Amino acid sequence: MYFNKVEICGINTSSLKVLTEKEKCNLIDKAKGGDKHARETLVMGNLRLVLSVIQRFANRGENPDDLFQVGCIGLMKAIDNFDTGHDVRFSTYAVPMIIGEVRRYLRDNNPVRVSRSMRDTAYHAMQTRERLSNELDREPTVEEIAKELGKPKSEIVIALEAIVDPVSFYEPVYSNGGDTIYLMDQLGDNESDGDWIDEISIKEALKNLPPREKKILSMRFMRGMTQTEVAEEIGISQAQVSRLEKNAINTIKNK
Repeated sequence: MYFNKVEICGINTSSLKVLTEKEKCNLIDKAKGGDKHARETLVMGNLRLVLSVIQRFANRGENPDDLFQVGCIGLMKAIDNFDTGHDVRFSTYAVPMIIGEVRRYLRDNNPVRVSRSMRDTAYHAMQTRERLSNELDREPTVEEIAKELGKPKSEIVIALEAIVDPVSFYEPVYSNGGDTIYLMDQLGDNESDGDWIDEISIKEALKNLPPREKKILSMRFMRGMTQTEVAEEIGISQAQVSRLEKNAINTIKNK
């Protein structure tokens, strides 16, 4: 089943009624008053919204039906928590809730399990790196980050590497309206000695990059994400992503 089909989880979304903002607010008020029919009508009237959100995660290799059901959980949470008294459209409030639920599902179902303590260490390290970058006007070293956190350098490196998403051979590398090029298409079968030397040189250069720059290159050139998408996922500005990407590429070129 693919996202360009309108039927998902046995529901033909093209046949669903599109609710006006006024209808949504009236139904939310009724649903909060215990009207189950109003709640069901509200959910059905926003399934297209759920479908549009989960299309963002189409390349994650997950079952669309599963993501759709998870997105519906986010929708129902949005219905329960939305305040019609605020001057905000329901969709504006619901979309981040749906995205958050889907991301939580993807994180919890990641085949590579990362302990909570290691994840916390990684996030603290990223926050510290961001703060030191602003204070020092340069990228801090791992040693400086470790010193700030009072942890061994090896622990910081392992934690940051642990939260980097694994890349599938079927991740799209490039698509411009034609046939999509996947990562596996870029892997040669019979490399020459020169190719092996180049590959080793690149790997050595990558080892010297800070973890965040490695992740940015992976997201940009292996997962095919835009700088804006990378900035949103990492939690920094698009300008910072552009600067870090440029620095990483220059570092590799100069090795």
